[in-house]
Amino acid sequence: MAVQFLRKASVWLKKRKITLLAVSCMGLFGGNLSYHVFPEQTFKLLHEGWSEGQPAELSQRLHSLFQDVLQDTNVKSTDSYRAFAASGFHPVSAGIPWLPAGSLVGIPPNFDSTAEDKKGIVNHVVVINGKAVDWESSDGVALREALTFSVKAQKFAIAREVMYLRNSSPLASAVVAPACLAGTFFCGRGIKLLLGLSPGPVILRSICNVITAAGGLMFYYISYEAMTYHLDCKADRKAATISKDYARGGIEFYDKILARNRILRGLMGKEGKKIYAPSGNLFPRHWFRIKYTPYTYRRDLIVNILKELPA
Repeated sequence: MAVQFLRKASVWLKKRKITLLAVSCMGLFGGNLSYHVFPEQTFKLLHEGWSEGQPAELSQRLHSLFQDVLQDTNVKSTDSYRAFAASGFHPVSAGIPWLPAGSLVGIPPNFDSTAEDKKGIVNHVVVINGKAVDWESSDGVALREALTFSVKAQKFAIAREVMYLRNSSPLASAVVAPACLAGTFFCGRGIKLLLGLSPGPVILRSICNVITAAGGLMFYYISYEAMTYHLDCKADRKAATISKDYARGGIEFYDKILARNRILRGLMGKEGKKIYAPSGNLFPRHWFRIKYTPYTYRRDLIVNILKELPA
């Protein structure tokens, strides 16, 4: 009974390979885009900051700063970009500006701090290894300084998120997985035809399928890393070329991220050394995947852009 069922299922699958491939690709594309299509219902709930049991409100100063950035980046449809108070230490974003739901940019509480007024940082509790950071200790003071950005750096950080969304980067990132899946499928078929394995033994076809799938997975990892690298650098470049002030803000932003990561590396002990490199970059999650565009490279990119900008 089971053998007959498997045979029928195999025949059914062979007849509908292309249909199943199309459905799988659409499912991957839709899954990758889900929180960009519905950012309010998904992304915002994950990244929203909370204060005293309620969603945190974005200050009037940060609202004004966000509108200034939209103006500097020449955004025509400002209603398509909305800001909210986010958790974490630097801005985050999601959405597709030209869809009805628009896009969201999350601005963290430390952006409410200035060199004169540290309330956006010291009013929040940061817990590391089960202990709250003492903002008056030497490490606390150093971390507080690394989390305090000038207006130029804040504008750059927000502008790069706006540029990332404006470039339709979520769409470009989402298309990598289905494209690699389709490519792997057709490569597998081509290799079997080329080697004459289609009418051959099942075991040889199975070995070919496994090798092709492994190659396709590795190609996906490489393609996704390359796409992430390209989109990050493109957003940084466009934000930095707005003006010299934005470029200087970008250098400060990445310098302070690197400084923050070095401080966290020390505060977190063994766990910190697994996550952060001595330079302040993030270590790869796996030996064969970079996963993140190095902050040192992004800073150096903006340093070179600043040199090229007219006086």
